[in-house]
Amino acid sequence: MEIFAGLAHVLTDPVLLAWVFAGALIGMIVGAVPGLTASAAIAMLVPLTYYMDPLAALAFLYVIGKSGRYGGSIAAILFNTPGTAASAATQIDGYPLARQGKAAKAMKVATLSSVMGDVFGEVVLIVGIGFIAAIALRLGPPELFTIYLAAFVVIGSVIGASIIKGLASAALGVLISMIGLDPISGQDRFTFGVIELMDGVALVPLMIGIFVMGEVLEQAGKPTQAPELTTRTAIQARADNGLSWAEFRPCLPHVLRSSMIGTAIGMLPGLGSTIAAFVAYGEGKRRARNADQWGRGALEGVAAPEAANNAVSGPSMAPLLTLGIPGSTIGAILVGVFMIHGIQIGPTLFVTSSDLMYSLFACGLIGIAAYGLMGYFGAAWVGRFIIRIPAAILYPLIMLTAVAASYVSRGSLFDVGVMIVSGLLGWGMKRLGFNPAALVISFVLAGGAEEAFRQSLRLSDTGLMIFVTRPIALAFLVIGLAALALRIRQLSRARAA
Repeated sequence: MEIFAGLAHVLTDPVLLAWVFAGALIGMIVGAVPGLTASAAIAMLVPLTYYMDPLAALAFLYVIGKSGRYGGSIAAILFNTPGTAASAATQIDGYPLARQGKAAKAMKVATLSSVMGDVFGEVVLIVGIGFIAAIALRLGPPELFTIYLAAFVVIGSVIGASIIKGLASAALGVLISMIGLDPISGQDRFTFGVIELMDGVALVPLMIGIFVMGEVLEQAGKPTQAPELTTRTAIQARADNGLSWAEFRPCLPHVLRSSMIGTAIGMLPGLGSTIAAFVAYGEGKRRARNADQWGRGALEGVAAPEAANNAVSGPSMAPLLTLGIPGSTIGAILVGVFMIHGIQIGPTLFVTSSDLMYSLFACGLIGIAAYGLMGYFGAAWVGRFIIRIPAAILYPLIMLTAVAASYVSRGSLFDVGVMIVSGLLGWGMKRLGFNPAALVISFVLAGGAEEAFRQSLRLSDTGLMIFVTRPIALAFLVIGLAALALRIRQLSRARAA
């Protein structure tokens, strides 16, 4: 199999291995910092990848995304402050365990569950990606456009608490993507006479502004008091902080079930690891024999959401690599890295760059093992390191890095201005209940959607009816409408309750 050739390639390249291990360490630390997400770290590090080999660049950022998802559990367990949104489910049982003096035990369960869930999702990706790509090769522009349209609807309606605000966020992303020259007629669109906008809004400063500056501004409005470790989190009592097979064995059914839940959710654009974690936690509690202990410090309550959270990572790459549709914000950022290195993502990717892709998957597997070892033996030390960094130093340093990264992307002060405006936009959207992630994903999708739409109309003798008369295209239109209807029904029931 090609994956074994990929593993052989990676294991014989010490420089590539070094980038993989660096990604695992950076992701774990970033994920453990309350308020700083893996998406923000990846966005800031994108300019660094300009000078790297394509495989090393992709592997470095891909592993940061994986490790960052896991790292959020460290803050959730130790500080009662989820490092990522998905780790909020881990916090429910993780922090009570820390209060009982079992922080290291909880982190070991989180590490093992994250690794097992991540490996499960990665294997599903490796085994199924070729089949998905073969199907995608048979899709024409009408089918691709309806897939894009369904993705817009799903992303806009599912991400966030409000359907209207979610769809508005997605629509704003599409509008921003239209700034620049029309790809067919060459006419200006929304440039307002600004020459720098002729090439459109650059992806890197937009992402850095939305994910990094917006988050820094959000954290600036919160109390600056540093989180404190619980009084009994010192690693002293082996009985409380060691993990035996007898203790972990009851977690295994929850890990397997949650891995399948996370894998299924990961394949659907826009749902993401947060939804996977909470769905898995709810399903695990419903099926648990000791359901009354969940919420009070059950190890299974840590295992279930962590397995689902990390199982999302691999499958979320499937729609990105085969259709060019990012399934998460991290996927949207990776689109930029593919573009930087001249790699055309889509159905033909596994025809033109098969070796590169399977080597990337191999890097993902090695990265999982790397953060697993680092986390199992060193998560507590990462927590202690994080707590010693004052917020008054950390966030200004992040802001300076964001400014530098925006400038380096194209050597333009205009891009720094784009980053600042995007940051203010992202911060304002969060404050008003809109969703910046939906904006960025839609911004990335819009170019492909416009191209597919125009190609479809050129193929059609009946105008827009081409999207209804072709069965696969019609099926995806129905899927998008069904997803919207289900979301409306879900919110209506929640309000009635």
